Amino acid sequence: MRELPKAYEAKEHEDKIYALWEERGFFNPDRHPELVSGSRSKKESFSIAMPPPNVTGQLHMGHAVMLALEDIMIRFERMRGKKTLWIPGLDHAAIATQNVVERKLKKEQRLSRHDLGREKFLEEIEKFVE
Repeated sequence: MRELPKAYEAKEHEDKIYALWEERGFFNPDRHPELVSGSRSKKESFSIAMPPPNVTGQLHMGHAVMLALEDIMIRFERMRGKKTLWIPGLDHAAIATQNVVERKLKKEQRLSRHDLGREKFLEEIEKFVE
């Protein structure tokens, strides 16, 4: 019996899964095997952009609720006969990221975003995100 690792290592799995999904057309409802039989589907479409986790890495119950609701909506519309697509979107954590960077600046350099000015503060955010 194989022992599970203590932590999930995304790098060991995610690239393979993503490549498989792309290969099988799971990001394109016109190619998705469950929705198309032989030609382009004429069904009504429904899609939702799925935001990734925050760049801060802090997940909370709000994320779980949001993803559960999006999953329910996608499944419901699929059951109604629509071709559905739940696609990865862009990061939505601007406010959370700003908050984390502001606290970090205050703690480490005793500065606020106002002390730095807009351009320098945006540079600090870019450094944090990278």
